[in-house]
Amino acid sequence: METAPASLRRADVLILGGGIIGLACALYLLRAGRSVTVIEQGSAAGACSHGNCGTITPSHAMPLAMPGMIGQGWRWLLKRDAPFRVAPRADPRLAQWLLAFAQRCTWSDFKRTTAVKAPLLLLARQALEDLIASERLDCEFEKTGTLNVYRDARAFEKSQQWLPATLREVGMPIEVLDGARCRELEPALNDSIIGGYFNPQDAHLRPNRYAAALAAAVRARGGDIRESTTITGFDLQGDRLDAVDTSTGRFAGRDVILALGAWSPLLARQLGLRIPIQPGKGYSITYSRPSISPRIPLTLKERQVCVTAWASGYRLGSTMEFAGYDDSLNRTRLDALKRGAAEYLQVPEGPRVEEEWYGWRPMTYDDLPILGRVSNVQNLVLATGHGMLGVTMSAATGMLISQLICAESTPIDLAPFSPSRFKL
Repeated sequence: METAPASLRRADVLILGGGIIGLACALYLLRAGRSVTVIEQGSAAGACSHGNCGTITPSHAMPLAMPGMIGQGWRWLLKRDAPFRVAPRADPRLAQWLLAFAQRCTWSDFKRTTAVKAPLLLLARQALEDLIASERLDCEFEKTGTLNVYRDARAFEKSQQWLPATLREVGMPIEVLDGARCRELEPALNDSIIGGYFNPQDAHLRPNRYAAALAAAVRARGGDIRESTTITGFDLQGDRLDAVDTSTGRFAGRDVILALGAWSPLLARQLGLRIPIQPGKGYSITYSRPSISPRIPLTLKERQVCVTAWASGYRLGSTMEFAGYDDSLNRTRLDALKRGAAEYLQVPEGPRVEEEWYGWRPMTYDDLPILGRVSNVQNLVLATGHGMLGVTMSAATGMLISQLICAESTPIDLAPFSPSRFKL
C-alpha cells in the first residue's frame, strides 16, 4: 500500500532557524502583516543565543582580521587555553576560510570593513532599544556602556596608536581612561588595572530572557514556532524552493529565510550553496552574583574574557576556538575564563556555579553578516553569519530582512552584506 503524501503547511514566510536572528525576523515580519512559521531543531533561541554575555556593542565595529592576527594565531596554535585557537586538524573548508581571513589582515581591509560595519551597528543599537520598548520585552536591558581594561602598559599604549581614532572616524564615541579612572568607574576591578576604554554607547541585556521574550512576542502575534523539528531535505523546483521536509512534516513559504547560524553551511549544501561560515566556539560560566559584582560589562583585554552582571546573575565568557562542530565542554577553556577573571577582579567568581556552557558562533572570514537574496534560488533569503554580534544585530537584521521581503526601502545599503559577494 502506498503512503499518502504528507500535507503541506504554508505560510507567507518560512524561517529556518529559531535563534535570536530567526525570531527577530519573525517578529518584524508579523508586525508587517505577514504570516510566519519558524522551524527550530531544538528549543527557540536555545543555542548560541542562550549563554553569551549579552553585551550590545556597536563599539565592536572593528573586524577580527587585523594586522598581526595571523602571527598571534601561530603563537597560540598549541596553547589549548589561548583566547583565539585553531585546533590542528585536516579540514579543507577551514583551510580555505583561514586563507581568506589571512588575506584580510591588512590595515586597508581593516578600515574598510570597520567603515561598512559601523552604520549597521549604529542602526542595530537604536533598533534594539526601540524593539525592547515597543514590545515591552523583559530582558534586564541596561544602558551602562562597556569598559575594556588592560594590565599590560605596553599593550595599552600600542592600542592607543589606532583604536580610539578608528572608532571616532566611524562615529563611535570612546573615552581613554587611566587605571585610577577605570577603578573609579568600576570598583570591582583590582589595583592591577593600568588603563582602558569606556564605550558609552554600548549596553547589555540577559540573552536567555531576551530570547524568551522574543519567542513570546512572536507567538502573541500569531507566529507559529515549531520546536524539536529537524530539517531533513529540500524540494527545489527550478529556481524556487518549493518545500522543506522536516521530522514533523512538509512546510512551504512564498519566501524562505535561512537563519541557521553556525549550521547554515551544513544545510545550505543540500541546496548547492557553499556558505563560507565556520563555527567559532565560545564558552561561558554563569554564577550567582559575587559579593563585589561589576556594574559595567567588562572585557579583560589581554585574556579576552568578557564579564557581565545582571540583577539575576553573573557570567564569565568569550574565547574563540575553531574546532569544527566538536560538542565537548572543554574544561581547559572554562578554567582559562576563571584564571583570566582572577587577574583583573577583586572577586572573580560568584558563590555558586549555575551553568557551564558552549555555543558555536557563525563566523564569516570578512566579519560581516550575510543578508539578502540568493541569486540562484529566487525565494531564498539569507540572514546568517553574525559572528560574535548576533544579539547586537538581531533587531536591525529583523527590520532589514522584513523590509527586503516586503519590497520596502532600507535605511542602509545592503549591498556590502549581500550573498553575492561570495561564490555560493
